[in-house]
Amino acid sequence: MDLVGGPFAVIESDPGVFTSLTRRLGIRGFELIELYDIEPAAMGDIHPRGLVFCFLWRRDVHRARDFRDPAADRVWFANQLSDNACASLAILNVVFNCPDVELGDEMAMFKRETEKMSPTMKGLAISSSQFIRKAHTSLARPSDIRAALNAIATVTLAKAEETENEAIRRGGSLKRGSKTATSSNSKPGPKPRPRKEEVKSEPPEAYHFIGYVPAHGKIWELDGLKSGPLEVGELGTKDWMDVVRPAIRSKMRKYGGAEAGDNIRFSLLALVDGLYEKASDDFELLKRERASIERRMQRGWESLVRSSCSDQVDPELLEQSKITFDYFVGSVEPARTYSADFGARRMAQDVGILNMPATALVNAWEECVRNARKSRLALEDEVTKATRENTEHLKRTHDYEPFLNEFVKCLDAEGLLDALLDGDDGARKKGKKAKVQ
Repeated sequence: MDLVGGPFAVIESDPGVFTSLTRRLGIRGFELIELYDIEPAAMGDIHPRGLVFCFLWRRDVHRARDFRDPAADRVWFANQLSDNACASLAILNVVFNCPDVELGDEMAMFKRETEKMSPTMKGLAISSSQFIRKAHTSLARPSDIRAALNAIATVTLAKAEETENEAIRRGGSLKRGSKTATSSNSKPGPKPRPRKEEVKSEPPEAYHFIGYVPAHGKIWELDGLKSGPLEVGELGTKDWMDVVRPAIRSKMRKYGGAEAGDNIRFSLLALVDGLYEKASDDFELLKRERASIERRMQRGWESLVRSSCSDQVDPELLEQSKITFDYFVGSVEPARTYSADFGARRMAQDVGILNMPATALVNAWEECVRNARKSRLALEDEVTKATRENTEHLKRTHDYEPFLNEFVKCLDAEGLLDALLDGDDGARKKGKKAKVQ
């Protein structure tokens, strides 16, 4: 904890949580959405850049030759060396293999410095990065953070007890801060502590995140618990989702018991271009289209409105145009754009307007206003979604335990717990003292 700032904690398999994780890592222009069906008809116009698959993990065995593909050396891949770090690991394994990604200064430097490292050393770099660990843990619930700390303490104490018992069995003693050797003349040490009776129980369920991404002409499965990238298939001329779809179905059958049809505990998140950025660019392009059309109109737009020609324009659209383009996150004036090809799209649009006959300008203006209304609704939906996700994040990460402890103490001090505990004034319940801590 002194070196790296505490353990990784479990985070939820939620698209809002994973999108927030990419933002906190400095990765821009992307977000994660949940896929409920991987069939082509259900995906529509969704074009994932990568996939993050969550499933109920069980140990998997592969042959060593499955990881000997020379093309795998060009894939950025890190092993998972810390418990509960698979979410961040899956994100980085996918994003670092996507071209034209705005990583941010911190992650760009991290990728550059780890490019030539082995998968094990990359995993160690992730585990040792305070920046990644802080971003990851900031999205975990306080109870999960406490559980991760408790797990570290439990493992450490169990290991210390095992070491001590081993030293006792060998006839030596374990002293803090010193090394002792057992001599032939030393007296036999005390008997080792008897082991507690082991109770057989089912191992706790553990969910695991892995990534799928097209890179270097192939599709790869990136599982941090395996020794390297696992080839899923050749990319070729097909859509990469057509290649990865059978692999995901196979994974579901293998880990979910699909034969019985009783286990659907899977989650599939798709890394796509940012929907807010796309909606904002579409809205800004329509702003500029409207301005270009109005500049081309004879005697200017103001003259058109004041003249009798204004009856050529739909009065309802004319009224709506006064508020449609004045959006609360921006203004009527041009605002920031995100896509790299925005300038090329605007130039093509302006050329089309310049070549447009004058008789078509009014219809083009009306169509622009109608499209702007739809675009504004899409932009408002994205802002509303982001607000909702931020609210859920605050609810998820707020620590309610101090309040609940204090609330129960206040109830006890006022004597209001007796009725709840079915006790008397001495807080006794069924002859036993009810203790409130």
